[in-house]
Amino acid sequence: MSDSTSQAPVLTIDGPGGAGKGTISRLVAERLGWHLLDSGALYRLTAQAAVKHAVALDDAEGLAALAGSLDVEFLVADGEPQVLLEGEEVTRAIRTEEAGDRASQVAALNPVREALLQRQRDFAVAPGLVADGRDMGTVVFPDAPLKIFLTASAEERARRRHLQLQESGVTASLSSLLKEIQARDARDMQRSVAPLKPADDAITLDTTRLTIPEVVDRLTQLLAQRGLTA
Repeated sequence: MSDSTSQAPVLTIDGPGGAGKGTISRLVAERLGWHLLDSGALYRLTAQAAVKHAVALDDAEGLAALAGSLDVEFLVADGEPQVLLEGEEVTRAIRTEEAGDRASQVAALNPVREALLQRQRDFAVAPGLVADGRDMGTVVFPDAPLKIFLTASAEERARRRHLQLQESGVTASLSSLLKEIQARDARDMQRSVAPLKPADDAITLDTTRLTIPEVVDRLTQLLAQRGLTA
């Protein structure tokens, strides 16, 4: 697809980990009946494939080769998202803190980003796409008609993640989660390739004190105001 936004409207939702991008993007896509791109999952899957095939996380060319030929399936089973890598169910495996840290390392490598760029753009098909990530509005879909940058305080994002892990029966230290989030933020914002930042024409929305339904309503209102939905 030569023009990433020619086939359908695109809503980009960028921001740091824990700001609510994944949940918000999924709910907006469900409400509108649009497609969903979880770009972070592609980097997590690349890192997971690297572990599986013993490719070092600093081997840019080896990782790019993996990224360009990922055997991935995104499914829905009993109403829940399911991800398969080379036929193996990895939905939970790619959502751990360790997997997120590995993905952040992989995403800092330009050959990997280049290998995944067109693959991400190909998700932009009718009736529309909600693209969730860290460089959706700045790099992948620079011409998107509506760009959102979701953020929240590091403390609030750590609290949310801690609660999420507790609900999953996983024990974690709140202070350790905060340190991991701050370290990941620093790496993502300071990387030389596609650093984490709002697009110049993005609307920044701080979700620290907002509920999920409030954010979903706000985004669907913005889309309607811009004539992007029926």
